[in-house]
Amino acid sequence: MIGMRNRILMLALATAGMTVGYATPASAQATRTWVSGVGDDVNPCSRTAPCKTFAGAISKTAAGGEINCLDPGGYGAVTITKSMTIDCHYTEGGALAGGNGIVVNDSLTATPNTIVVVIRGLDIFGVNPPTNGIRFVSGASLIVDKTIIRRFNAAGSWGISFQPAGAARLYVTDSIIANNGNAAAGSGGGILVQPTGATGNAKVTLTHTKVIDNQGLSGVRVETTGNTSPTGSTLVARWSEFSGNPIGLSAIMTAGQSQATALITDSVVAHNVTHGLAAAGTGTATIRVGTSIITGNGTGIFNQGGGAVRSYGSNQTDGNTVSGAFIAGGTTQN
Repeated sequence: MIGMRNRILMLALATAGMTVGYATPASAQATRTWVSGVGDDVNPCSRTAPCKTFAGAISKTAAGGEINCLDPGGYGAVTITKSMTIDCHYTEGGALAGGNGIVVNDSLTATPNTIVVVIRGLDIFGVNPPTNGIRFVSGASLIVDKTIIRRFNAAGSWGISFQPAGAARLYVTDSIIANNGNAAAGSGGGILVQPTGATGNAKVTLTHTKVIDNQGLSGVRVETTGNTSPTGSTLVARWSEFSGNPIGLSAIMTAGQSQATALITDSVVAHNVTHGLAAAGTGTATIRVGTSIITGNGTGIFNQGGGAVRSYGSNQTDGNTVSGAFIAGGTTQN
């Protein structure tokens, strides 16, 4: 009987050992993780044991998962190499960054140019020495929603630098891009759209977004210099504002490079120092604009080289130091 009891006990212990052996590892990635100002990156990033930083949480978040903020805090810079969401719109999710605030880059993964990243409800703030608020190198798409990006003001700094090596999309909604770029260096600014190489092309949509008080080159700059993709790049902006920048919005294209185009409707282009809207370069960069207000700029409309700013005939252009003139042609005549 004693021998039987010993055998039963040994079997029970062995079974318990097998259960432990097949338990979920402590390092398993979760679909949803959490950060807190009083968290610790050694934690599993659960709601009851949150991490301290985005960088600490990202390695514990599964591809396609989400990082949320439990309370107001500064959660630092992060590089994203997989599809995911960082969503802190119910509280203050800060990211103070020297260098780049957030980098999106899946170029070294097994499936480059495929990740989808959502940034929602963040305050991304540059500290010395800053580089870019968000830098996009490689991926399928980036959504920036209800986010403030400000004070990335070193030479060459942009609030958002969108420079995909493949086909990629950028959506910016209900956001503020302010006080970026460097006036003394004459470089950087609010949003740069400049795909690279023979395969990069960008489709960009701005909605209910303010690009204001940036320095350097431009509030928004769509440029295809160095880009030979046959698709080119297109920016569409609606219900947005481009004010207080050196140039409100510019499209720059060099002959023989990819097409650079922008379409603006129901928007305000005001109080920009040099130009409100500028299409320039030796190529045929084109800006089309309708039902928008263009006022208080140095030159409201500026065309240079082969560039053309065209109107749908429904704009209010007045009160600029020099009004400039739309280029007539096609279906977009003033």
